Amino acid sequence: MRILITGAGGMLGIDVRRAVEAAGHEAIALSRAQLDIRDARAVAEAFAGAAPDAVVNCAAWTDVDGAEEQPDEALAVNGNGAGNLAAAAAASGAWTVHVSSDYVFDGSASRPYVESDPVGPLGAYARSKLAGELAVSREAADHATIVRTAWLFGVGGRCFPKTILRLAAERDHLDVVCDQVGCPTFTGHLARALVDLAAERIPGTLHVAGSGSCSWFDFARAIVERAGLECDVRRIPSERYPTPARRPAYSVLGTERDAPRLPEWTGGLSEFMEQLAPGVTP
Repeated sequence: MRILITGAGGMLGIDVRRAVEAAGHEAIALSRAQLDIRDARAVAEAFAGAAPDAVVNCAAWTDVDGAEEQPDEALAVNGNGAGNLAAAAAASGAWTVHVSSDYVFDGSASRPYVESDPVGPLGAYARSKLAGELAVSREAADHATIVRTAWLFGVGGRCFPKTILRLAAERDHLDVVCDQVGCPTFTGHLARALVDLAAERIPGTLHVAGSGSCSWFDFARAIVERAGLECDVRRIPSERYPTPARRPAYSVLGTERDAPRLPEWTGGLSEFMEQLAPGVTP
């Protein structure tokens, strides 16, 4: 199977390429510089040239706070760009696997969100991700899998664990919010699931995230403990760490469908720590 990967130079894209090749498929990996998904014509030409059986869309605007200042730019990538890919894939007979976000929910739930729960994005980033879901559904209909995932971290890019490791090595204490709860997801685990879904062609929306849940404080404390660093991780409420974008207080993902089940987030953290090269600054 020939699988086109967009955003292949990013954290998730790097792991998806590895997963494609490990599964014995052919990877056509295009970075942002090689394919701007905002350009519908360029996207159509890429599909015509590559003739893929499936596309895994890892291209995304991921700056949650930056989207508040540049909502049109975020929407162009996460919304219109996703639609361009889905339209080109449908026209060529390829399957689309599109990556979306837990942030499409408003965080008011008290139990894990499932696929049929009503959405309620709180900020510009979240609205752009929801727009991407709608565009993919519109353009690809029953020829796409929309995967909502959460709190991604991996060795191939900037992420929360790398930030915590760097700061904990520099400081004697860290203040981390304790009232936002979600599902940390290791990109190495998610990538394999995305490749499987490209082959299985399950239509509709699926929730695929690291099993279990924790707060950012819990996540940070686990990172510091695994690294053996002498740094005191302290709980603070979100009001003590204001950000331009509102984030859901609770965005834990569950599923009511036959979605892939990923390992516990703690297992993902263990793999992440093992893969970090010794002596490399996060």
